[in-house]
Amino acid sequence: MVEGPLREGIVARAIASGVLDVRVHDLREFTTDRHRVVDDVPFGGGPGMVLKPEPLFAAVEAILAQRSAGMAPEEPGRGEGGRAIVLTSPDGEPLTHDVAARLSALDHLVILCGRYEGVDERVREHLATDAISIGDYVLSGGELPALVIVDAVARLVPGVVGDAASVAGDTFARDGLLDYPQYTRPAEFRGMGVPPVLLSGHHAEIEKWRREQALERTRRLRPDLIPEK
Repeated sequence: MVEGPLREGIVARAIASGVLDVRVHDLREFTTDRHRVVDDVPFGGGPGMVLKPEPLFAAVEAILAQRSAGMAPEEPGRGEGGRAIVLTSPDGEPLTHDVAARLSALDHLVILCGRYEGVDERVREHLATDAISIGDYVLSGGELPALVIVDAVARLVPGVVGDAASVAGDTFARDGLLDYPQYTRPAEFRGMGVPPVLLSGHHAEIEKWRREQALERTRRLRPDLIPEK
């Protein structure tokens, strides 16, 4: 579920080139019982199952130890602020461009995938440094949110996207606004044309038009993104 998407696209190319190091860990590998149980019934009763704290703590501790053992003494990432342990959760901080940018500046990111009715609260309080939600809805598990976080963060890591200017011009990256309308060849298609300014070759006017369009589109579709004066 996780490894397949990591073998495709921009993230896969960044992994292959050594720009990114992305590893997937099976939580059941960090259990101690013969049945490799990772969940149990909730204290106090109620439906569903809850992820146990033991395998999650053991997994993170093993991952951090493995990373520390493989780092040279002068290598960054050991200090405060160099790492985040993110729990995917519907009640977490909404994933935004600013959150992705903050995470992209870190040396090491561990993502814990929630499942079932949730995760033992001790994981949230004493293991995770952050909790992140990708939207106001519930999914079967945290694997898809984890992939969304990886993709959003990876794009902002230098060297992952070949054209850095395309990242700087993305939606939300330009002053938090939506992107302006985009057009390509042909200039005329089924009676539908391209705004003449884009064919003018006048770069200052094109930039002005794009800025106006981005503002208009944001006001119309996402007025909540426009700062209040």
